[in-house]
Amino acid sequence: MGKAGWALFFLLLLVILIGPAIAPNTATHPVGPPYAPPSGRALLGTDHLGRDMLSRLLLGGRPLLLTSLAAAAAGTLAGSLTGLVAALSRRRLGAWLMRPLDAITAVPPILLLLLCLTALPNRTGLVIAVAITSAPLSARVARSAAAQVAGRAHVENAIARGENWSWLLGREILPLVAGPLLADFGIRFVAAVYLVAAAGFLGLGASDTDWGRLIVEALPGAALQPVALLAPVIGVAFLAVAANLASDRAAQNSRGLLA
Repeated sequence: MGKAGWALFFLLLLVILIGPAIAPNTATHPVGPPYAPPSGRALLGTDHLGRDMLSRLLLGGRPLLLTSLAAAAAGTLAGSLTGLVAALSRRRLGAWLMRPLDAITAVPPILLLLLCLTALPNRTGLVIAVAITSAPLSARVARSAAAQVAGRAHVENAIARGENWSWLLGREILPLVAGPLLADFGIRFVAAVYLVAAAGFLGLGASDTDWGRLIVEALPGAALQPVALLAPVIGVAFLAVAANLASDRAAQNSRGLLA
């Protein structure tokens, strides 16, 4: 199942990345009447303005993917670094490092999304908002994983030798917790996809063809043209499932690291 997950994930990545190049029509040009069913001219039918749903789906995948990847990477990096430092610090210092992140978890992600996009109503604000929601959980995972290896003999020997923080984190700790952190990144990516799609649903997405926006635009005509609604919903679900399968594979590969 792990290999199938990786294969599905990379296949989706390929289709999404080359989507704009293979889209048969533009995102704005009508190709038929509104809410037309699938046909040879529009394989997924048309939307409320008669635009080709397949083209809009292919054009909207890349912004969703790249925004989610950037946000998940930024959140995982910031959270993991904080968690690793907290695991190696004294108990009181580690607690102080984690408290601000604990406070962030008390704020609903959608509220954080709206607050950040109010200040920065663009893709940068969206990336920052999603990264902030990801960092606290990544920090918890990193701290928990690092705490299991921080007391090992080679780490204590490195501390006794007077090695600096960069050596301890990069040479002694990170190789042993890289697997769990990679698996955590997969989970954060799935959460980022959901939040970026939710932003599009609220009209705050990364592009005019964001899959979340396609979903909300298709809702009024769902009875007339259900394919226009199902296509972006299935796209988001497939991307999340493929990322979860790939994350499971990474977690399986990491089991021996902490043994």
